[in-house]
Amino acid sequence: MAQATSRTAARHKRHARIRLTVEGTAPRPRLAVFRSLNQIYAQVIDDAAGRTIAAASSLEKELRSAKGTKTERAKAVGTLVAQRAKAAGVERVVFDRAGFRYHGRVKSLAEAAREAGLDF
Repeated sequence: MAQATSRTAARHKRHARIRLTVEGTAPRPRLAVFRSLNQIYAQVIDDAAGRTIAAASSLEKELRSAKGTKTERAKAVGTLVAQRAKAAGVERVVFDRAGFRYHGRVKSLAEAAREAGLDF
């Protein structure tokens, strides 16, 4: 009998499949998103150099006290990570949704980053 895979294991499998094609380079780094139950994290990563260029999360001081839904906080994180990436000289990124569906908080973060000036 086949063993049922957990949701986390299935997400990790999807993420591994996505990472076969999505790679961050110096001219076009990767915008990686991680969504936990209550928080959301975003990083702009240059995989070639192995370093994080910009990062933001809903746990930061200025965002932690923000009221609103988790989707609204994800939008604030998207705007913040885009501002930090632009300050670091990044205009274009590739989006890595890390196996999560492009829906809800992940979509909200991506759209806010686009509105703040990131191109992907």
